[in-house]
Amino acid sequence: MKYIFQVRIKEGHTAEEYADAWVKASKIIQRAPGARGTELHRKMGDDKTLIAIASWDSKNQRDAMEGQHNAKVAEIIRSAAPFCEITPLGEFEDPEWVVLPPND
Repeated sequence: MKYIFQVRIKEGHTAEEYADAWVKASKIIQRAPGARGTELHRKMGDDKTLIAIASWDSKNQRDAMEGQHNAKVAEIIRSAAPFCEITPLGEFEDPEWVVLPPND
């Protein structure tokens, strides 16, 4: 499954500031069972809007990670709060099947 959220960088701050905190928190979160990686993307034409995608084996595993308070992750998130607004976009299932073009 995918957990997706949007990050809006506040005036006077940069995406790089958020990315630094995001990498620190992601390194810790990705140690949790079921974590399959994270991606951070900058919106084309708008360097103040980012989208983050966290991949998990299951919603239950992500929920279990969220249910276990990690003081270090909480501190990292608090440190980023002054320079961004985070909007969860939701939890999405992996596709049941994917069609890829042939490698001709």
